[in-house]
Amino acid sequence: MTHPVADAAPASRADADLAIRTHGLVKVFGDNRAVDGIDLAVPAGTVYGVLGPNGAGKTTAVKMLATLLRPDGGTAHVFGRDVVKEADAVRSRVSLTGQYASVDEDLTGTENLILLARLLGHSKADSRSRAGQLLEAFGLTAAAGKQVKNYSGGMRRRIDIAASILNTPDLLFLDEPTTGLDPRSRNQVWDIVRAVVAQGTTVLLTTQYLDEADQLASRIAVIDHGKVIAEGTKGELKASVGSGSVHLRLRDAGQRPEAERILAESMRATVQLDPDPVALTATVDGSGTDQGAAEQAARALAALARSGITVDSFALGQPSLDEVFMALTDKKGVTA
Repeated sequence: MTHPVADAAPASRADADLAIRTHGLVKVFGDNRAVDGIDLAVPAGTVYGVLGPNGAGKTTAVKMLATLLRPDGGTAHVFGRDVVKEADAVRSRVSLTGQYASVDEDLTGTENLILLARLLGHSKADSRSRAGQLLEAFGLTAAAGKQVKNYSGGMRRRIDIAASILNTPDLLFLDEPTTGLDPRSRNQVWDIVRAVVAQGTTVLLTTQYLDEADQLASRIAVIDHGKVIAEGTKGELKASVGSGSVHLRLRDAGQRPEAERILAESMRATVQLDPDPVALTATVDGSGTDQGAAEQAARALAALARSGITVDSFALGQPSLDEVFMALTDKKGVTA
């Protein structure tokens, strides 16, 4: 069963600075509501992260916003243009880099960019010039004459993003752009994203990698089972699950079970056992203040000392996005 797309409301002044506005966005595949009523407000000129596990609905949402899928319910506007009624106007302002390289692997890097530039209406001379500029900017000049099938994973992602900005888009969708890349290649892609945004392009970034969202996004929507379960800045999301995290290393690994019990009782916190057998982490509520978190941590340390448990190192800091994500999805009754 499908649901008719609601008539688009005219963009308000409040939406003037938004690259994307969705309300109740829905996509249904048979019995599966892949996207189940998503509301988004993406400020122009920023990186907006959409974070979630496999199957959360991230890619489906991006395809609707990029006019590749028709919504089954709700509304979506890109720079004030309805993605259904004004699809051509939306396409003229956006570009999409999907999860897999979309360039021709049998062509060289130069040939791919020239071909795509010609299809976009550039002259032969302009196409060659633009291809050379992008290959240099993306660190691919030395590989320009090689077939793309001989590129590394990181080089393929870079050539794919280069192809997406032959005509500088107002909005660039990056759908899990660093999946499967090694740390160095991921950092190279991150630098490219920052450079694109510095030129004025808005980026909507979907990712499974919490550190990627932490590094790049100014605001983040966490989605699961097709729904937005949290949205805000990194600081807001971290504060929503506790004002801090206590990280402890014990001298004796055999004392960790007792330390876990004491921390849980004295701090009324969820305690996570780290891979290191002498380490554990507790999320602190602290009534939303750093001072409260510090007081709770101090009481916990005193309780551990009274029980004869030696703490070799101690640190109090903000929860990581990993901890935020686990806390949010636990509330939904699922795990990542």
